[in-house]
Amino acid sequence: MLHKNSVKRVVIAGGGTAGWMAAAALSKVLGKHIDITLIESDAIGTVGVGEATIPTLLSFHHLLGINEPEFLRATNGTFKLGISFENWETRGKNYIHSFGKTGREFWAGEFQHFWLRGLGLGIDVPFGDYCLELQAAKAGKFAISKNPWTNYAYHMDATAYAKYLRSFSEGYGVKRIEGMIEQVKLNHDSGFIEAIILKDGRVIEGDLFIDCSGFKGLLIEQAMHTGFEDWSHWLPTDSAVAVQTESVTPPLPYTRAIAHESGWQWRIPLQHRVGNGLVYCSRYQSDENAQQTLLSNIEGNTLTEPRLIKYRSGRRLKSWNKNCVALGLATGFIEPLESTSIHLVSSGLIRLMRLFPLGGIRQVEIDEYNRQANLEIENVRDFIILHYCATKRTDSLFWRHCRTMSIPDSLAHRINLFRETGRIFVGADELFRVDSWTQVMIGQGIIPEQYHPAVHEMSDIELTQFLTKERNLIAEMVAKLPSHQDFINAYLRQK
Repeated sequence: MLHKNSVKRVVIAGGGTAGWMAAAALSKVLGKHIDITLIESDAIGTVGVGEATIPTLLSFHHLLGINEPEFLRATNGTFKLGISFENWETRGKNYIHSFGKTGREFWAGEFQHFWLRGLGLGIDVPFGDYCLELQAAKAGKFAISKNPWTNYAYHMDATAYAKYLRSFSEGYGVKRIEGMIEQVKLNHDSGFIEAIILKDGRVIEGDLFIDCSGFKGLLIEQAMHTGFEDWSHWLPTDSAVAVQTESVTPPLPYTRAIAHESGWQWRIPLQHRVGNGLVYCSRYQSDENAQQTLLSNIEGNTLTEPRLIKYRSGRRLKSWNKNCVALGLATGFIEPLESTSIHLVSSGLIRLMRLFPLGGIRQVEIDEYNRQANLEIENVRDFIILHYCATKRTDSLFWRHCRTMSIPDSLAHRINLFRETGRIFVGADELFRVDSWTQVMIGQGIIPEQYHPAVHEMSDIELTQFLTKERNLIAEMVAKLPSHQDFINAYLRQK
């Protein structure tokens, strides 16, 4: 045991999405056992451009008991069925990574084996034609359904989300302190954080400190010198420029990720505006050129001035160090592709609550937290790298670098296994499941050389009928769905 004292006072350093997600979850689940204080300053801006999410946020909201229409009204939210990847494999070739299941699996493997055999029979139909969410996204349609279940996420105003969670948290007793952090006081013997000292001299003591201070990592790095593992040799983008524009068309139920010469551009439709940004590598594109590229590829009048963001992909060597737990950008960052940042906050919080040290901080709990956190972020890292390394583009220095760069052995094994056998295996706790890996690999042009022989239990006629029935069933369901905009209009009227 490192610290015999029970944990009664939790101090969250920093607000924004991560800070207020932490305050909301801890106060709702553990508020009867701990006192929670959040320190933030209105003078410090937040990154606040993370406006796209993935379906795991629904589970987080269920934990909090959040009313979905109310949340969507507060954050100007829309629905998201996946991400459209445009120009990633080659220029002019697009695919969608949706949140849905593709086809039906069988005992020996997944649907891609049936699809592959169908190709050999001349049934040259896109893999995505067998996924309801993907086809609904392409049609601009949406509805929430339990049979079959709709897998969806949100587009939302991240700044408004933080305000919404602040109100929620304060309702459960969270105390907010306005102030700038001047110093972090450490215990000379244990190295534990004892208090945070503000610029005006106030001293905020605590038993457990949660660092939500963003890239700076005021507690986990600047005070505790935890260390950082750089992944920029695998994830070469290091900059983004963001701008908001007026909506000129109804919102699409998906995010657009449009590859450019030295990176990619996002388009995220909200109810009242569109979030736009260009992610790029500064070795291949200047900040000025990136801004020009973005502004020449947007729709509608700009509502904000372009904002430049610099970052480095990688992770802290420890997410939990002594009595400090880092969340959000303070614990590491994998670039914005696939919208994983908010998920990593929520999963870190759920992990912390499962291991929460009410009776005292133990090294064995710290080690387990860090083991799980490291495994999760490494799997997410590999999935993001896949989009870059699987390109066939040779039209720029950036893309030539991506297609020839070294990749982690863990990712190389997944790619080779799929290419040679059509098989994908994922761990029980991995974020991205088989459907995600197959949609992206096939979308990026990685077509397996063989399929599982068990699919020959069907005759050629039976397989043809099976594939036709699957496509027709999905087409019929999509035809009955309302437009995304019509569903939003009706849904937001609910209480």
